[in-house]
Amino acid sequence: MRNNRIREIWSEGGKAVNGWLGIPDSIASEAMVQADWDSLTVDLQHGLIHYDRALSMLQAISTSSIVPLARVPWNEPGIIMKMLDSGCFGIICPMISSREECERFVGACRYPPQGYRSYGPTRATWYAGADYVAHANDEVLTFAMIETEGALADLDAIVQTPGLDAVYVGPNDLALAIGEPPAADPTSARTLQEIERVVVTARRHGIRAGIHTGSPEGARRMFEMGYDLCTVLSDSGLLVSAAKATVARTRGDATPAGPSGPY
Repeated sequence: MRNNRIREIWSEGGKAVNGWLGIPDSIASEAMVQADWDSLTVDLQHGLIHYDRALSMLQAISTSSIVPLARVPWNEPGIIMKMLDSGCFGIICPMISSREECERFVGACRYPPQGYRSYGPTRATWYAGADYVAHANDEVLTFAMIETEGALADLDAIVQTPGLDAVYVGPNDLALAIGEPPAADPTSARTLQEIERVVVTARRHGIRAGIHTGSPEGARRMFEMGYDLCTVLSDSGLLVSAAKATVARTRGDATPAGPSGPY
């Protein structure tokens, strides 16, 4: 089976830079591939993407050595298994609020006896190799998103879920959950305290931590805090940011506006 490069980066002591795909188009995905991310995540939750478009986007990612990941819309076994069968090497699951929910998520990502994933890895075997089923449980990554009041309360139990590889912080929802304004690169001391508590708790229990950020500077701060994977903006956020900066420079504006939207 093809190795999961994210696991290799982590085992070598490195940090992973993750890109985010919300535009439902394989050409846009292929353009993002040119930036040489360590991984690219197809976002089926807040991205404008359904399964058929996601499949063609995964094919675009396959033109490179970049690791394909997906954020599913919910903790629902059908879409989790379908995205894995289509060749994703990791699943980011939103709104995990308890140990029980995390166990259901991880179980959907693992073949028996570790889980209850159904057999049928059609495209996964084309992408990963004919021996995919024998090694998938060891290579596929599971990320539980920590972004709700329940998740913060049950954090110690969640991170000890057998088979969970990493947590992934959604900073906007996490901030809202504690009564703070959302921000991709938070400056609030209270929000930053919770973000740091998540990574410290994860590392204490031997799992990894990822987070979404709104800028390269924000990502570097999170790496320094101990995060192992950072997402920077998204395809649409980068497009808007670059377009605004280009127009502003052309007009001679000193301070172009930043990207629009949550990412």
